[in-house]
Amino acid sequence: MNVQTGSPRPIKVIGHRNPDTDSICSAIAYSRLKNILDPEHPCKPCRAGLLNRETEFVLDYFKVPQPQLYTDVSPHIRDVDIRPAEGVDGEMSLRRAWMTMRDQQLDTLCVVDGEQNLQGVITVKDVATANMDGIDPHSLEIARTSYQNLIDILDGTVLVGDVAGKTVEGRVIIGSGSAEQIEKSISPGDIVIVSNRGDSQLAALEMDAGCIIVCASSKVSRTMQMLAEEKGCIVITTSTSTYVAGQMLSQAVPVRHYMTRENLLTFTLHTPVEAATKVMAAVRFRYFPVLDDDGKYIGVVSRRNLLNLHKKQLILVDHNEKGQAVEGIEEAEVLEIIDHHRIGAMETEGPVYFRNVPVGCTCTIVYQMYRENDVEIDPTTAGLLLSAILSDTLMFRSPTCTPADERAARALAELAGVDLEEYADEMFAHGGDVSGKTAEEVFNGDYKIFTSGDVRFGVGQGSYMTEKNRRAAQALVGPYLPEALAKQQLDYIFYMFTDVRNSSTELLMAGAGAAELVEKTFHTALENGVATLPGVVSRKKQMIPALINAIKQEQE
Repeated sequence: MNVQTGSPRPIKVIGHRNPDTDSICSAIAYSRLKNILDPEHPCKPCRAGLLNRETEFVLDYFKVPQPQLYTDVSPHIRDVDIRPAEGVDGEMSLRRAWMTMRDQQLDTLCVVDGEQNLQGVITVKDVATANMDGIDPHSLEIARTSYQNLIDILDGTVLVGDVAGKTVEGRVIIGSGSAEQIEKSISPGDIVIVSNRGDSQLAALEMDAGCIIVCASSKVSRTMQMLAEEKGCIVITTSTSTYVAGQMLSQAVPVRHYMTRENLLTFTLHTPVEAATKVMAAVRFRYFPVLDDDGKYIGVVSRRNLLNLHKKQLILVDHNEKGQAVEGIEEAEVLEIIDHHRIGAMETEGPVYFRNVPVGCTCTIVYQMYRENDVEIDPTTAGLLLSAILSDTLMFRSPTCTPADERAARALAELAGVDLEEYADEMFAHGGDVSGKTAEEVFNGDYKIFTSGDVRFGVGQGSYMTEKNRRAAQALVGPYLPEALAKQQLDYIFYMFTDVRNSSTELLMAGAGAAELVEKTFHTALENGVATLPGVVSRKKQMIPALINAIKQEQE
């Protein structure tokens, strides 16, 4: 029987790469709303990148844990049906292994220890090879085969002796000749297969056999039993004939003797399906062991399992463009999009619920959805929604801010129990602090990639309440821009350093022709490579549309 691990899999509500406060808070708040409205389809807030300091402050302030990080949503082994084939003990006999394979319709068994650590694998080919190699009189001894396996194979009964914990220490001898011939062939500790002939039984005992297997349900005299006890010889009786017993004993060898131990091909829950497919195509094995996060064996997968993968289901918030989405988005199933940006190129497999409203913040839309569905907003959720609106609208200073944003923010401030102005100042102050950060960390704090025709460009933005923080950020990010440009293989990069209090932006750029493009677009002259743009504070409404129009004109 196949099972789906982690079922039901929660729907991941996730924002864009390099998430800002709106991206994170809308994911958390919308997940809560969805879970209230539709608990049978659980949602889980996620993030596609590291948090900036502003968002860290918000989550700490309202005591909300960070959403789980997902940098790639392409299918992994955890997204397929893993067959929970039970691991077997290495002491299992070859015959028992074959019967298990037959009953479970498997051609591979995984051998584990008592703590589910993988020890090896044995295949039906290994079992067949062992049987076809014929009877080696030393095989049971070499493999340190337990007497319990012998009893199991022969469906035997211990007549004399204690077999607990004992292993075979001699050869297997068929005592079919005369007593004299038997005596010549037996060494101390050997296992001797005999019939009802008393002289054969006695000869084996006199030669200090370690075990006598009496076949065909033959009787063993009381005298013979007493002699066996004196010599410490184990006596086992079975209904099996001497010939069959001799054939079957080779199947008592434990699987650990024939299993593959080295260079095992295993997958983890995090192995990409693409990588697993390549491995499976390169080898002849049918089933492959799967290990959990602790390295413990949990089941097997086959090529057939990979055909029935369960794509990750996503709800996108605060973005709708593939270039801004988490890695692997094309291999996931998008169910909904909640956004306030321009509509970009996001292709989906089927119809989706798409809510795009021209407001200043995604969290304003989420707030409206709470109201529409008459769902109470708790103080914590109110605080998250408020924080995102203040961040995206620069406390109502951004031209993207609408009356709906401000009404929502003031209502949410009351629900959250905070002074709006005081809280905003504290939030922006923490967000603007770049002390101890690397240039790359500051750069990725709020950064997105856009496309216009054949031109790909990135636009980042940092918002600062103090000139000190803004200058410190510029000093870090400015020299890093050429490196980021080359690493991301973009045509241009533009970075906005926005003065919240004075509603202005200093713009830095990188890329051949980027300076000329900015001068032409904003009708300004650069000073020391910096464009000062009074009144420009919105990336979405003032920066992106202007740059796209200018790029289109360049392409015409």
